[in-house]
Amino acid sequence: MKFHVPDMSCGHCTAAITREILALDPAAQVTPDLTARTVAVETRQTGSAVAKAIEAAGYSTNPV
Repeated sequence: MKFHVPDMSCGHCTAAITREILALDPAAQVTPDLTARTVAVETRQTGSAVAKAIEAAGYSTNPV
């Protein structure tokens, strides 16, 4: 699944988002793309659960 994170602008942002997603699912594969401001996630969790984790990191998000 892929999410657009418009406020993601630096390495700190990607680290915070990745940390929250891995707290939700330690086996998740998280691939942030700063240029496109997207985060691709491979996980067994639901899209809404991943979106909530991104929001818990302090960022708004929309599925792509």
